Amino acid sequence: MVLYRPVGAQERLLIAESGYTAFPPRLPEQPIFYPVLNEQYAAEIAERWNVRDKSSGFRGFITRFQVDDRFMSRYQVQTVGRSYHQEYWVPAEELEEFNRHILGRIEVIREVGRE
Repeated sequence: MVLYRPVGAQERLLIAESGYTAFPPRLPEQPIFYPVLNEQYAAEIAERWNVRDKSSGFRGFITRFQVDDRFMSRYQVQTVGRSYHQEYWVPAEELEEFNRHILGRIEVIREVGRE
């Protein structure tokens, strides 16, 4: 399945350091990793959060990646607003296993932010 994730500048660098094969561990104040189901929702998050966040470098990047369908079947889709605001909630302690089920590379497909 194809999923998306908005990230800030620092997280993008950490993804690059992995060879575009893994998302970095969550920070203590981030108990959930939430990949989203569509690019539109990922872009909205990046524009509302990353672009306004100093720690994100006032920039947001939309990533696209594939994850094994069978692995993802253990999680339920969460709708958190409008009908297309859909995401998975992956507990932070399961992120390493999630990363092992990424198929191929994580692509950075779009950038939003302040110049």
